[in-house]
Amino acid sequence: MSDTTNLTPNSLAFIALANEYCHALENVFEYEESRAFIAEMLKLLPRIYISASDIKPDDDSDSFIDSFLDENDYDTVRGNVGRIIGEDDTYLEVFIDDMKYSDTPISTNISENLADIYQPLYNFVATVKDATDETINEAINAVKSEFDTYWGQTLCNVLRALHSIYYKS
Repeated sequence: MSDTTNLTPNSLAFIALANEYCHALENVFEYEESRAFIAEMLKLLPRIYISASDIKPDDDSDSFIDSFLDENDYDTVRGNVGRIIGEDDTYLEVFIDDMKYSDTPISTNISENLADIYQPLYNFVATVKDATDETINEAINAVKSEFDTYWGQTLCNVLRALHSIYYKS
């Protein structure tokens, strides 16, 4: 990043949290066990949610972030998280539109949800690295829009599942 004097403290905190989250998923096997990784996610995800919720977009423009994450890297992250979570990776999802019309339970995976959050945050971090304040602010607007419409709900859903696993008897 270049001069960060025009960025708000919340913007700087969000950048740091997004980077920390990406690092945690990229280095999932540094955690000695799934419980340690889940504990880290239970600490990071609420902070990311709060920070993203507090972002006040600068303008009403339709900002866009280029995609830096390719499908192979996404699949690697998803697969590695799935391996460390193990048998608890699948959970029943109730907060999707298809659930209203389904007679059968709909399941999803923690690993896929975490990778779905990783993707916009990775693209965000890649965009703001060594960027000007103007580019960073545009990226913040874009990631906030994506949070509002997609990955914010995913974060809430997976947080519920992680909480259940961590605190089960």
